[in-house]
Amino acid sequence: MAGVARFVASSLAPAAQRFAPAAAGGVLRQILEIAIDGYQRFPGAERVAENKLERCGGSTDVAIEAVIDQHIRLAGVQGFATGLGGLVTLPVSLPANLTGIAIVQARMVAAIAHLRGYDLDDPRVRTAVITCLLGEEGVADRLKKSSLPTSPLAIATAPVFDPELDRHVSNEVVAELIARISGKKMALTITRRIPLLGGAVGAGVDGWSTYRVGQFADKSLIRRIRPSIEP
Repeated sequence: MAGVARFVASSLAPAAQRFAPAAAGGVLRQILEIAIDGYQRFPGAERVAENKLERCGGSTDVAIEAVIDQHIRLAGVQGFATGLGGLVTLPVSLPANLTGIAIVQARMVAAIAHLRGYDLDDPRVRTAVITCLLGEEGVADRLKKSSLPTSPLAIATAPVFDPELDRHVSNEVVAELIARISGKKMALTITRRIPLLGGAVGAGVDGWSTYRVGQFADKSLIRRIRPSIEP
């Protein structure tokens, strides 16, 4: 566990310092680039996906399960590490944790998308990836309120890329992540400010959140069937 914690810290800390979370979609787009392309010793989504696929004997479904499991562990570790400082480091640890969990979850969803046949260089797919970070409840709630026009699948397979929708989704996701990490529930906020206990709660919250996002992405990003080209 200590080795994994050091790996996460050394890999994600530079990115967190460079891209401090803020209520701006542009920041999330930069985080998404790190998740997809990789950063230093933090491999990108396609590399992770292909590695899992090889290890799972070419089974896409098994590889996706392995991807989700891996990122749940990573999310738990980085959540625990950023919560350990307690009250003294809270103003610093929350932004770092927000950036860390965004990178981990975005890479997980992007890896799932790649395994399902989506082109990660396609801006429509990238918008769909960040939309999945809202989770099933977040997307359903926004669809009900009409603050989100359609599903991640429809976004990924839309006829054209919509930059305005991309900016809107990015801002929605940043707001959602801030709400999750800050903790609207008083009990969670209090426990995260207690050294050790706060770290344990942070690990559990981040791990559970990552599990839910992974399950939603798995269900939403169905295998893409490309149309056949007649000779």
